Amino acid sequence: MATITLGGNPIHTAGDLPSNGTDLSNIKLTADDLSDFTIGDHAGKRIVLNIFPSIDTGVCATSVRTFNERAAALNNTAVVCVSKDLPFAMKRFCGAEGIDNVAMASDFRHGDFSKNIGVDMTDGKLSGLMSRAVIVLDEAGKVIYTEQVPEIGQEPNYDAVAEALK
Repeated sequence: MATITLGGNPIHTAGDLPSNGTDLSNIKLTADDLSDFTIGDHAGKRIVLNIFPSIDTGVCATSVRTFNERAAALNNTAVVCVSKDLPFAMKRFCGAEGIDNVAMASDFRHGDFSKNIGVDMTDGKLSGLMSRAVIVLDEAGKVIYTEQVPEIGQEPNYDAVAEALK
C-alpha cells in the first residue's frame, strides 16, 4: 500500500506499483469507442501509461495535454491515458481539446487494472478513483519505469518519463 496525499492529507492506495520487469501485456481496459483495449494489441511498441483520477480535473487535463504534445516526438511509443472516467467523457475532452497523439482508456468496465497495479485509492475524498501515476512498458509489455506521484495535485515528472524511454 502506498501513502500519497491530496491537499496535504494522507490517503492510501490498494497496493504498490508493479516492479520493473513485471509483465503487463494482459491488461484489459475499455477504449473511447467502447471496444476492449489490451496492451498486448500494441506489442512491439513501448507504452506510456498516464494514470490519473479524472479527466475533469485541471491537473489531469494538463497531463493529457502535455503527454499529447510530447507523444508526437516519441518513436515507436504509444501514450495511453487511463482513468475510470466513462469513455464518452474522454472522447468529448479529446475532441474539444484537439487531442490526437494519445489513446484514452478506461477502467470503468473491468476494474481490474487499478486494483492489480496498486493505484486504486482506498480512502479520502477520491476513494475508488485512481491515483496519479506513470508506468512505462517496453516493447514486450514489461515495466521499465514507474512513478507514483506523491501529491495528487502535482503533475508527473515528464522529463523522467522521457529519460526512461531513451
